[in-house]
Amino acid sequence: VSLIQNKLLHTLEQKGLKVMESTIGKTFDVNEHESITNVPAPSDDMRGKVLDETERGYYLNEKILRFAKVVVGS
Repeated sequence: VSLIQNKLLHTLEQKGLKVMESTIGKTFDVNEHESITNVPAPSDDMRGKVLDETERGYYLNEKILRFAKVVVGS
Protein backbone atom coordinates (compact mmCIF):
# COMPACT_ATOMS: atom_id res chain seq x y z
CA VAL A 1 0.00 0.00 0.00
CA SER A 2 2.79 2.43 0.86
CA LEU A 3 4.52 1.64 -2.45
CA ILE A 4 1.35 2.57 -4.35
CA GLN A 5 0.93 5.73 -2.25
CA ASN A 6 4.53 6.83 -2.91
CA LYS A 7 4.16 6.14 -6.64
CA LEU A 8 0.90 8.15 -6.77
CA LEU A 9 2.42 11.11 -4.90
CA HIS A 10 5.49 11.08 -7.13
CA THR A 11 3.34 11.02 -10.28
CA LEU A 12 1.17 13.89 -9.02
CA GLU A 13 4.27 15.94 -8.19
CA GLN A 14 5.54 15.41 -11.74
CA LYS A 15 2.21 16.74 -13.04
CA GLY A 16 2.62 19.95 -11.00
CA LEU A 17 0.94 19.22 -7.66
CA LYS A 18 2.62 20.92 -4.70
CA VAL A 19 1.74 20.87 -1.00
CA MET A 20 1.44 24.28 0.68
CA GLU A 21 4.04 24.93 3.35
CA SER A 22 2.87 24.63 6.94
CA THR A 23 1.04 27.83 7.78
CA ILE A 24 1.07 27.64 11.59
CA GLY A 25 2.21 30.97 13.06
CA LYS A 26 1.75 32.91 9.81
CA THR A 27 -0.70 35.77 9.37
CA PHE A 28 -4.12 34.66 8.10
CA ASP A 29 -4.39 35.30 4.35
CA VAL A 30 -7.79 34.91 2.67
CA ASN A 31 -6.08 34.19 -0.64
CA GLU A 32 -4.49 30.98 0.73
CA HIS A 33 -6.48 30.00 3.81
CA GLU A 34 -10.03 29.03 4.68
CA SER A 35 -10.90 29.82 8.28
CA ILE A 36 -12.85 27.06 9.98
CA THR A 37 -13.16 28.78 13.36
CA ASN A 38 -11.76 31.55 15.54
CA VAL A 39 -10.49 30.77 19.03
CA PRO A 40 -9.11 33.09 21.70
CA ALA A 41 -5.44 33.73 21.02
CA PRO A 42 -3.02 32.55 23.73
CA SER A 43 -1.16 35.87 23.49
CA ASP A 44 -1.66 39.27 21.87
CA ASP A 45 0.97 38.65 19.19
CA MET A 46 -0.95 35.58 17.93
CA ARG A 47 -4.12 37.53 17.09
CA GLY A 48 -4.98 37.18 13.41
CA LYS A 49 -2.47 34.38 12.96
CA VAL A 50 -2.95 30.71 12.19
CA LEU A 51 -2.95 28.55 15.33
CA ASP A 52 -3.70 25.16 13.77
CA GLU A 53 -3.98 23.62 10.33
CA THR A 54 -6.72 20.99 10.00
CA GLU A 55 -6.25 20.22 6.27
CA ARG A 56 -3.33 20.94 4.00
CA GLY A 57 -3.68 23.13 0.98
CA TYR A 58 -2.42 22.23 -2.49
CA TYR A 59 -1.16 24.06 -5.57
CA LEU A 60 -1.49 22.75 -9.11
CA ASN A 61 0.90 24.54 -11.47
CA GLU A 62 1.07 27.60 -9.15
CA LYS A 63 -2.74 27.88 -8.89
CA ILE A 64 -4.51 27.00 -5.67
CA LEU A 65 -6.24 23.66 -6.00
CA ARG A 66 -7.47 23.51 -2.38
CA PHE A 67 -7.24 26.16 0.32
CA ALA A 68 -5.63 25.23 3.63
CA LYS A 69 -8.29 24.89 6.34
CA VAL A 70 -7.06 26.63 9.47
CA VAL A 71 -7.98 27.81 12.97
CA VAL A 72 -7.32 31.51 13.55
CA GLY A 73 -6.62 33.31 16.84
CA SER A 74 -8.89 36.22 17.68
